[in-house]
Amino acid sequence: MSKRNRKVGSVATELVKKAREAMLTAVQIYNNPQIDFKSELFIVTTVIAWTYLMHAHYRKTKVEYRQIDPTAKGKRKKFLRTKYGAVRHWSLEECLTCKFCPLDKAIIQNLMFLTGVRHEIEHQMTTRIDDQLSAKFMAAALNFNATIKKLFDKRYSLEMEQAFSIQFSAIDENTAKMLMAEADLPQHIKSFVVQFETKMSQEDYDDPRFSYRVALVNKLSNNKNTADKVVQIVPPGSDMSNALNKVILKATERTKFKPSTIVKQMKAEGYSWFTMHTHTELWHEKDAKDPKHQYGVDVEGSWYWYEAWLEVVRKHCQGKNPKMKPPASIFPEVATANVSA
Repeated sequence: MSKRNRKVGSVATELVKKAREAMLTAVQIYNNPQIDFKSELFIVTTVIAWTYLMHAHYRKTKVEYRQIDPTAKGKRKKFLRTKYGAVRHWSLEECLTCKFCPLDKAIIQNLMFLTGVRHEIEHQMTTRIDDQLSAKFMAAALNFNATIKKLFDKRYSLEMEQAFSIQFSAIDENTAKMLMAEADLPQHIKSFVVQFETKMSQEDYDDPRFSYRVALVNKLSNNKNTADKVVQIVPPGSDMSNALNKVILKATERTKFKPSTIVKQMKAEGYSWFTMHTHTELWHEKDAKDPKHQYGVDVEGSWYWYEAWLEVVRKHCQGKNPKMKPPASIFPEVATANVSA
C-alpha cells in the first residue's frame, strides 16, 4: 500500500476544520449548565483551537512550525520528537512569539493570559473561576471568529453557530453581588492575574480584544420592533454608552481589602520581606487613613483598604530591594474581604 502524500493545502484545511470544531466545543462546554468544570475545559480546548489555527496559517504561509533540535549538527534540519517518535510542533506560546505571527497585540495578550492560567490549572484542582475570567473567555472566542475569517475564509465563521445563552434566572444586583462574593479566585491564579495585568498599559487593558466586557441593563421598550430583543447593542462612544458608563461607575461598589490581604498579595508578587509591620509603618508614613486620600474606609470599627492603596503599596515595594532578607512573620494568611460600606 502506497504511503499517502499530503499536500500543504489538505493539511492546512484539516487543521482549520479541527480548530473550528475545537472552538465550538469550548463554547458549548462553557454554555452547558450541567458542567461545573467549564472554565478549565474552556481554556484547555480554546488553547488547542488557537494552536491548530496558527499551525494552519504557518503551514499555508510556509513558515516552519516544527520544533528544531538546537543540538543537531550539520546543515540538514533535525526536529525534536515525542517519546514515541512523532515530530513536535510549536506550542501556542511559540506561535504567538514568532515574528511572522499575524495577530494583533491585544489578541496575543489575551491568549498569553489564557495560556498562563492554563499552566496554573492543568496540574491542580481550582475553585470556581468562571465569573472572574469570563470577559477574557468571551474575547478569545470573538477574536477566534474574526481571525479564522481573516486568515482563511468567511465560510468558516462561527457567529451563526451559537445564539445568546438563555438563563433560568434574571441577574439582579443582589444576585450579581452574591456571585462575585462566592467566586473568589484561588491565590495562585490571582497572583498570576495581578502580575500579568500590572505590566499592561491602560489602553491595552481596556482593549475589548483582550477582555470583552458588557453591561446588562433591564430595558422596557415602547418600540414594537425592538421590544422582543433580549440584547440591544449600544455603540461605544455614543451618548447612551457614555451615560451608561457614568451610571455603572457610580453604582459600582469599590473592592475592599483587609490589611492582612494587602500583605499576602505583596508576598504573592515576590516581595517576601513585606510584613504587617512594614505595612503599618508605610500607612503611618503616608498618613494613608486621612479621608482626603480616599485610600480606604472604616466599616463598623474595622479599616479596609481600597485598590488605590494597593497600588501605592505595590509601587513602594517595586522601589525597594526585592532581595532584602525577610523578617519572620507571625501574621496568618487571610482571604480577601469584600464588604459593603
